[in-house]
Amino acid sequence: MPLTVNGATVPLPDDPRVSLLDLLRDTLHLSGTKIGCNQGACGACTVLVDGERIVSCLALAVQYDGRAVTTIEGIADGETLHPLQAAFIEHDGFQCGYCTPGQICSAIGMAAELERGMPSHVTGDLAATVVLDADELRERMSGNLCRCGAHNGIVAAILDVYGPARVDQEVAA
Repeated sequence: MPLTVNGATVPLPDDPRVSLLDLLRDTLHLSGTKIGCNQGACGACTVLVDGERIVSCLALAVQYDGRAVTTIEGIADGETLHPLQAAFIEHDGFQCGYCTPGQICSAIGMAAELERGMPSHVTGDLAATVVLDADELRERMSGNLCRCGAHNGIVAAILDVYGPARVDQEVAA
């Protein structure tokens, strides 16, 4: 079965050693997914596979045969930015912008984990509903580094879209 990337069917590479990151950037010319450490430690290459976040530098493309990959290029709805993209702009969640695609994809995956009730290391009560506060967010996003120091804007953007104030607004609506 072929791979699906941002809704388009893509053939798998002939060489089984090609990483998903290299397939995305070198073959498909999707330059939004960044090459950072190439060791899975910085999160710059984070993409979504079937809605779950992975670091694409450590993944072989052939492992994802028949699965759906979403990159930063695939999260907007046409010309309409994803709410998290808009929040990053509003809260200055980037400086150089290099880590931004990975941060955004990771945050979207993190929100899906929260919806499934997955706890983190700092979750206080494993039986309670997890509330995304700044500490919980920082723990869950700890695999995504920003070398420019835009973490405060990143945290503000993610909390604006997925944080407890957002939940309160939805309940009131």
